[in-house]
Amino acid sequence: MRARNWMGSVAPVLALGLALAACNQVKDFVSGKKSEADIKLTEYPEQVYFGDTHLHTSNSSDAFGLGVRLGPEEALRFAQGEEVTSTTGIKAKLARPLDFLVIADHSDGLAALKQIHDAPALFLTDPTLRRWHDELQKGPKESQKVAMELIERFSKRTLPADMLDPQSMEKRTRKVWTDHTSVVERYNYPGKFTAFMGFEYTLMRKGDNLHRVVIMRDGKDRADQVLPFSSLIGTTPDQLWDYMDAYEKKTGGKILAIPHNSNMSNGLMFQLTGPDGGPMTASYARRRSAREPLVEATQIKGDSESHPFLSPNDEFANYGDAGWDLGNLTMDALKTPDMLAGDYVREALKRGLLIQQKTGVNPYKLGMIGSTDSHTALSTADEDNFFGKHSGNEPSAHRASDPQSLGQHKGRIGWQYLAGGYAAVWARANTRSAIFDAMMKREVYATTGPRMKVRVFGGWDFSDADWKANWVKAGYTRGVPMGSDLKPGKGTPRFMISALKDPMGANLDRVQMVKGWVDAGGKLHEKVFDVVWSDPAKRKIAGGRLTPVGDTVDLKTASYKNTIGAPELRSVWSDPEFDPKVRSFYYLRVLEIPTPRWPVFDALRYGAKLPKDARLKDQERAYTSPIWYNPQA
Repeated sequence: MRARNWMGSVAPVLALGLALAACNQVKDFVSGKKSEADIKLTEYPEQVYFGDTHLHTSNSSDAFGLGVRLGPEEALRFAQGEEVTSTTGIKAKLARPLDFLVIADHSDGLAALKQIHDAPALFLTDPTLRRWHDELQKGPKESQKVAMELIERFSKRTLPADMLDPQSMEKRTRKVWTDHTSVVERYNYPGKFTAFMGFEYTLMRKGDNLHRVVIMRDGKDRADQVLPFSSLIGTTPDQLWDYMDAYEKKTGGKILAIPHNSNMSNGLMFQLTGPDGGPMTASYARRRSAREPLVEATQIKGDSESHPFLSPNDEFANYGDAGWDLGNLTMDALKTPDMLAGDYVREALKRGLLIQQKTGVNPYKLGMIGSTDSHTALSTADEDNFFGKHSGNEPSAHRASDPQSLGQHKGRIGWQYLAGGYAAVWARANTRSAIFDAMMKREVYATTGPRMKVRVFGGWDFSDADWKANWVKAGYTRGVPMGSDLKPGKGTPRFMISALKDPMGANLDRVQMVKGWVDAGGKLHEKVFDVVWSDPAKRKIAGGRLTPVGDTVDLKTASYKNTIGAPELRSVWSDPEFDPKVRSFYYLRVLEIPTPRWPVFDALRYGAKLPKDARLKDQERAYTSPIWYNPQA
């Protein structure tokens, strides 16, 4: 019997799915679970919702091979605040539940390693699959070898023939997907917690990362009409967009895609050219902007907002780049300086202005979010509660020093991991439709983990007097929120800026405005302005730099003190260098005071010996979606 026959008949599965759906409707009625129709939308977004749009479970083959045994149900229970037991047996719980979650398991080989592990060995006639089965049974070290071999073979398209066969893939995937959508539907609680349907499209050309997380606005009824789209079938981003077009036409639903880890695309994520290598056309730019309104700017595998090579005058441009800027995802190709401009979001935003100047359309009109990309099924982004990238990286005395190295990845999978990232969404309700619609409008921001409350509005007549009234209403009625184009106006645009610290976290150091623009000659520019900061009576700008906030971190106790910084920063700011003829964008970067990183907590709890070069403290941050200014014709 060939491996493609693991599945069996689809009809009983569909019948079972319908029966479960009926049972769930009765259960919802008895429990009082609300539908989206029961949730009242506020006039304007009044609350920011924090979530993770990028989490992997045991249904992702790389995660399973790396040892993870927690599935979608455990992931959703954990995100909602329940205590679960991690794969390595550690009790895990969030200090605060999330508001929403997207389980984005890899569509390529969805649950394939799990199925190989569970399959009777005699059914596996392919020698590679049989070897993988045997090694998966032995334990974590052997499983990790299988996972790394799978990733390498996937990148080079040398997988066993059966794993590349479309019919076989469809049969294997159908039951996994419908089971998954049933779990997601069961844990979706409109008004309280939103569970999204989604997956990851894992396009990777010889190790160059072009991955996208795909999110559906819809429920099980529509999601089950399709299967997650595999990069083994569609080998270019525009083929993913074809799939998205077909999904909306077939189901009447809505769908979006979010590129991530552009920092390891080796220059391919944000190119100036079109897919054929020629000039990017307006139609291509328009399609990309419509299908990919957001970008995941920060996550466990590094931060993609900026880079010191591209922004040498930005003293904070080196956050989370250690090791991750060496090469592509698999380290099959090292990075050269000319690749960096296509890897980082700030440069992409500038390139978008240049393309718009030439074609009339901005393909990189991107809102920014963060997420974890955790492969543990545990969406943790706090430094003191970091459960690692995968099960082999869960809390221990040795994980920060990268003892296993996993071959070519040495130097970037120990202390270099970031603790995570979260997506913050200003929405009118905690429902699929409201959060999805806010994402499409780009009214979102990225955080590296802390739950700061950040808001910015752009207009023409804001003043400090607005703080004394309903300034949020003023922001919407007389201006636009993050993610929008400035409305036409006269004079100099004014930005109403508000940042509140995470109530369980560190004070704020400063708020910066990052401006990018393109001049008439097509040259790209940027500048970072310190807008408002803590302790302004003592801290001054000298030589173009603001006096540092200070440092209260105690590495011996993995602690800090909020005796410096400010709990809240707000300002109405106008660009002192504004030119009405110049196309530009503006976004906020909010910095906390220095705090200890997760390796310091490992040292305290487990006696971990940390590498001499390990980064032990940092200033966590948030990045808002930009507000764009377009000159009037």
